Amino acid sequence: MRPPEKILIIRPSALGDVCRSVPLLVSLKRAFPEAQIDWLVQDSFSDAISAHPDLHAVVPFDRKGMGRASRHGNLAPTWKLAADLRRKGYHLVIDAQGLFRSGLFAGATGAERRVGYRNARELGWVFCNERYPVDRSMHSVDRMLALLERSGIEPVRDMSLNTPGTGRAWVAQRHPELNESGYVVLAPTSRWKAKQWPDDRFAQMCSRLLDRGVERVVLVGGPGEAEQCASLIALSDRDPRVINLIGATSIGALMAIIERCDLLVANDSAALHMGVGFDRPLVALYGPTRVDLVGPYRREADVIQHVEPADPMNHKLDANRALMERIRVDEVVAACAQRLHSIGDRLETGPTKS
Repeated sequence: MRPPEKILIIRPSALGDVCRSVPLLVSLKRAFPEAQIDWLVQDSFSDAISAHPDLHAVVPFDRKGMGRASRHGNLAPTWKLAADLRRKGYHLVIDAQGLFRSGLFAGATGAERRVGYRNARELGWVFCNERYPVDRSMHSVDRMLALLERSGIEPVRDMSLNTPGTGRAWVAQRHPELNESGYVVLAPTSRWKAKQWPDDRFAQMCSRLLDRGVERVVLVGGPGEAEQCASLIALSDRDPRVINLIGATSIGALMAIIERCDLLVANDSAALHMGVGFDRPLVALYGPTRVDLVGPYRREADVIQHVEPADPMNHKLDANRALMERIRVDEVVAACAQRLHSIGDRLETGPTKS
């Protein structure tokens, strides 16, 4: 069989999943260096992958708009995307999402090889003509790479992300101080309450880092998430060393901020997986989530989590936030000290008295 000339990766969402799917792109380019590789992704997440050197083109689509139209009986956007995908003439398609809609798009391409999971959810497997069993107990990154390996493609575990120039330009123009010295990034938000470490503890931890020598702290988060961070935002209003960028950045700008930071402290979030992609020092705060399935890839040593065998591992139940509340401020500050070598002594012993 001749090597494919045009390849499509289907991994539309969520943002953290898109970031940690980059090894698929690297593996495919290594296997087929002359191939044109595109990626079907939710349009709002395009920045996460658009600057990667192995990518030929992003194929964006308005996932939310398409969903709204479909719920009102308007399938025109879906059919248009399906027709566009078929016209592109892909030879190999990898459905790394494994859901009905991603499978539907894989089928719409009409590609000679459409690779997917035999045990895909929502009957997504019916649209693929190469279906491979992959154990769901594997880490999500390993599971995606196992899908490639079963299809005959050697996996390459390269998580490296690439920041788009527009993101770096935004930071340079709006916050040139972030180019002048090191800083710590805090990502204190999450869509799910059970993934949120208490805001007042983030604020206590932030104050202690500042008291012990950290020069700047940058707060990041998505639009509409500021209400999760009242204590941190109040601290930023009082202390100019705390820069509040929650809801203010594009994904590209967020990447630019994270790629240069000295340390990232984060709940289970897309920002955390960006930190892995830029190989930054991390302190990852986890509650009712399976780290072995969706934790920071090969960075388990950077996770703080306190769970017991009988604990319910369901992040969608607000009551399970109690697992996040087991994480103490002292242990997070200590973990930061271990990673910030240049100020480690001050972080552990406190500020020097004059």
